[in-house]
Amino acid sequence: MKRRDFLTTAAAVLAAGPVVAQGAAVSGPLQLDVAPDMPSIDPDNIVLPPDFDGDFLIPERYRARIVPVQPGLPVYSIHIVPQSYNLYFILPGARAIRYGVAIGKEGLYWRGQATIGRKVEWPSWRPTDEMIARNPDAYAKYADGMPGGPENPLGARALYFFQGDVDTSIRVHGTILPASIGSSASNGCFRMYNSHVIDLYNRVPLGTAAFAY
Repeated sequence: MKRRDFLTTAAAVLAAGPVVAQGAAVSGPLQLDVAPDMPSIDPDNIVLPPDFDGDFLIPERYRARIVPVQPGLPVYSIHIVPQSYNLYFILPGARAIRYGVAIGKEGLYWRGQATIGRKVEWPSWRPTDEMIARNPDAYAKYADGMPGGPENPLGARALYFFQGDVDTSIRVHGTILPASIGSSASNGCFRMYNSHVIDLYNRVPLGTAAFAY
């Protein structure tokens, strides 16, 4: 199966949400070899984040839930489906943890395949040169960066997308704007509720495969 066919098929079955049709297994070159030190996950005994993120009541459609998915998706991989504003972390047994996300604004959405090459708690942040050029009034004052902390736009955790040894500048990260989840609001990165990104961060090892459709 060609890479484009894999991405199209996987996006279609994941975008269906909590009731995903079961069908023929997806196969091809994108199968992930699970890292030897990856802990075994029992989907029936997973403790999910609460339905609140701090004082913010998470809308029902973006609460962390275990859902069925298409058989054959690489176990312990990340899949982001923009149509439904969801991120899926694939579990054994054709199931996944589904979280809500915010994605890039029109013209800034990132799609492709990457690996998690870095993980940081309370990450620092610097807008990219492209962000500063697009909106200097908003971003030029942060050209020297901002230390991590509760006021940092990257929130509590960040997972860094790499392609080979190259940092793509794309992250899955927390947010200080929980109401933005479920919208096209970012400069290209994928935002999650802080409680959700902490949960995902704790499950994902370095080298995990990530796909954005």
